[in-house]
Amino acid sequence: MRVTCTVNGSPAAADDVWEGESLLFVLRERLGLPGSKNACEQGECGSCTVYMDGVVVCACLVAAGQAQGRDIRTVEGVGGGDTLGTVQQAFLDAGAVQCGFCTPGLIVAADDLLRRVSRPADAEIREALAGNLCRCTGYETILDAVRLAAARRPGGVAEGGAG
Repeated sequence: MRVTCTVNGSPAAADDVWEGESLLFVLRERLGLPGSKNACEQGECGSCTVYMDGVVVCACLVAAGQAQGRDIRTVEGVGGGDTLGTVQQAFLDAGAVQCGFCTPGLIVAADDLLRRVSRPADAEIREALAGNLCRCTGYETILDAVRLAAARRPGGVAEGGAG
């Protein structure tokens, strides 16, 4: 089957998609967007987190056919086109990027939080990121990155057009 949708603001189509194929596979292998990572394939780790119609989902749990006609935004689309977005830059500046495997999902989850809450408390940050697992850190640099991004975003202004 053919799946057509909008990905990061542009029309996208994938041909010869198997009905049981995941959105994650389509994004990575058919559309050439490797940012979202494939780790657990069970929706437990958060490394494949993307927006679908403005709502965060685990792309590994979404059947490709469910994306038909939908608006998908990946970590590649969180920023401002060719430049890093505020959350992406904050992760770099705070040293929250280590092996990088969990980073795309954490960035999307943090971006989603900051779209809803311009100055989140630490408990809100922890809750928003609870679905994302990192094996490299004690999470403190990740929390620092979200705090930094919140401080840099005037009033929680959304970037990248999603949300």
